[in-house]
Amino acid sequence: MIAGVDEAGRGPLAGPVVSAAVILPTGFSAPGLNDSKKLTPKKREIYYKKICSGADAIGIGIVDVADIDRINILKAALLSMAIAVKNLRPHPDFLLVDGKFITEAKFPQQAIIKGDGLSNSIAAASVIAKVTRDRIMEKFHAIYPAYCFNRHKGYPTQEHREAIKFHGCCPIHRKTFKGVREYL
Repeated sequence: MIAGVDEAGRGPLAGPVVSAAVILPTGFSAPGLNDSKKLTPKKREIYYKKICSGADAIGIGIVDVADIDRINILKAALLSMAIAVKNLRPHPDFLLVDGKFITEAKFPQQAIIKGDGLSNSIAAASVIAKVTRDRIMEKFHAIYPAYCFNRHKGYPTQEHREAIKFHGCCPIHRKTFKGVREYL
């Protein structure tokens, strides 16, 4: 069994980094499934439901802002991937990991640059991670509405940067990130 692994949320100024590991059954079909960044939010939701109902296994890994600031975003992303793999049942035989780094998970694995455009299982993990993270950020919007997390999901848009300048930082901002640390 091969699991695709990908993360969402390395670039934002706020919120957790979220990873997913997905094992798809032989013959799983989802025409047009691709890197979540290349799909509209509506299409991501459609694929999310299809993947959740059709996957053999899905594992999620989340690393929060405090840990991101403590260990750095790359280590946090790799940790979230390892947690996602650990949360898979059944366990995979092999991992295909999006990007150029492998995880600390104790399984044979291969890193594939732009793998979310080359492997259905990595693309599925990309969609699960992105939708999961987006939903988390929408919940944070209800707590911190001044930042409009429901629109930009914590990414460094002009709107988000202006909100930080005007309101300062909130507890889910990554304090070690440029664009945030200047306003502590």
